[in-house]
Amino acid sequence: MSIPLKRKALTPKQVEEVYNLDAGTLANWRVQGRGPEYVKHGGKILYLVDKLEAWLRRGSVRTI
Repeated sequence: MSIPLKRKALTPKQVEEVYNLDAGTLANWRVQGRGPEYVKHGGKILYLVDKLEAWLRRGSVRTI
């Protein structure tokens, strides 16, 4: 999965649009200490694309 935009960080809404991960679910996971790594910058929540994609790869399941 690759970002069509040349961005290094995405807001939760952008993550939702690009990766189809619900922004509300991301918020719940942040409260629970789960989900992909994120940073707070200037009061905004941002997901670094490389960290997000690494998190997604770790969750992949190989089928036979």
